[in-house]
Amino acid sequence: MNNNEQLRKELLGYLGKPHTHGPLSNLVKDFPEKLINEKPAGLPYSFWQMLEHIRISQFDMVDFIRNPNYKEMEWPKDYWPADSEKATPKMWNESVKKYEEDIEALKKIIEDPGTDFYAPIPHGSGQTIFKEVLQIIDHASYHLGEFLVMRRAAGEWK
Repeated sequence: MNNNEQLRKELLGYLGKPHTHGPLSNLVKDFPEKLINEKPAGLPYSFWQMLEHIRISQFDMVDFIRNPNYKEMEWPKDYWPADSEKATPKMWNESVKKYEEDIEALKKIIEDPGTDFYAPIPHGSGQTIFKEVLQIIDHASYHLGEFLVMRRAAGEWK
């Protein structure tokens, strides 16, 4: 197995079976509908706002990798839902679904033997696919950990 094949295997393994955190599907399983818009004590965001932030950020990074017409979003406005916006269960489920779809799109990019992990992304400013994949993993790990702590603080995690 050459280095690129090994890297593909490791990245796909990390996305498919995270080694340092559970997947989003575990964290949202059996999530109480009554809590989706609740903000745990002392936190500035609700469960849905956190979920949607994770999804939006991941979408943005995947879009950056694959879209030669990528348009940069405005930080932080475009990466978080408006504080006044409240989610419905349908919106919650859509966030989870889109998150999973973007993970699958990222896996396809990684699986593609034509993917050069180290070449600068043509429409970027020096970023590589490898750097973006690591950033996606890192960002998700950070916020999924927060999400777990939020569930524990709300008494909704065993």
